[in-house]
Amino acid sequence: MSVITLEPNTQSTATPLLGLSLAELTTWVQTQGQPAYRGKQLYQWIYQQGAKSLADITVFSKQWRETVKDTPIGRSTIHHRAVASDGTIKYLLKLHDGQIVEAVGIPTAKRLTVCVSSQVGCAMACTFCATGMGGFTRHLHPHEIIDQVLTVQEDFQERVSHVVFMGMGEPLANLANVVKAVTCLNQDIGISQRSITISTVGIPGKIYELAEHELQVTLAVSLHAPTQRLRTKLVPTAEHYPIEELLAECRDYVKITGRRLSVEYILLAGVNDNPKLAAELASQLRGFQSHVNLIPYNPIDDADFERPTPRDIKAFVDVLEHQHIAVSVRYSKGLGATAACGQLRANRKLGDRG
Repeated sequence: MSVITLEPNTQSTATPLLGLSLAELTTWVQTQGQPAYRGKQLYQWIYQQGAKSLADITVFSKQWRETVKDTPIGRSTIHHRAVASDGTIKYLLKLHDGQIVEAVGIPTAKRLTVCVSSQVGCAMACTFCATGMGGFTRHLHPHEIIDQVLTVQEDFQERVSHVVFMGMGEPLANLANVVKAVTCLNQDIGISQRSITISTVGIPGKIYELAEHELQVTLAVSLHAPTQRLRTKLVPTAEHYPIEELLAECRDYVKITGRRLSVEYILLAGVNDNPKLAAELASQLRGFQSHVNLIPYNPIDDADFERPTPRDIKAFVDVLEHQHIAVSVRYSKGLGATAACGQLRANRKLGDRG
């Protein structure tokens, strides 16, 4: 695996405070012998003022802060920061146990989007994705996901408006922690659920499980091929999840939630970008609310794929539009900082900071 381990974990085993609601924080301060109103103060310092330790919260007495100093808030530190020419910033964040995870801040004229990771590494092993080549280490806890958003928000000094779970990892493999993080991002940080996207390559039964939480997030399914044979070649874990069953689960998700499905499709030259495959994709998606995001391949080391030509991209789009399939082409930001779709992998060497 390429994921780095730095120095051993020196953090307390106490549960981090980041991710707890106002009610939960109020209960916690009361168990520490403090009055209930301290809970609101703690809440504001964590979510609005970016406190990274209890020692930072100067409205609390020094004596009490000393008493609870071993209770972590749950913030990471920036190990490395890379800025692309388009303003996109990739962050390598060092977690409490020394693992490294990536987050990306993507600014536009009207919004600031954060691409967050849900795992250290990924077990899905997609052949065109740098994260999948690095292997899987562990799930991220809710506070480690929330921290990524706060870090970007603080660094940009701008409110985050959108969050996409399209960084390292498979979100539905870590669903319980992802749902907790989404709840906090919505209720405590103030990001609309409709401005949050959860991306998956598909795990049997997990899309149904997500639907049961009755969230108003957007579900994005990384399909990348319209046939089971080709999809399995690109996404090895798809061997255990026939495309017909995946799309049936997606159709049920749309019915249950009333939310349109987003279909992610990375275009690989000479592999999945010909008009015949576009027609097959249109056939697979006919009959339920969906929108196809075509993503021209972003190059990574150790992979032999190439980006399609503009003519081939247009031909693919033309077939889908002729079949009345909603489609758009998404040219990823952050290429200059290896922060674009499919390029995330925590491979920065210790001591190489910037």
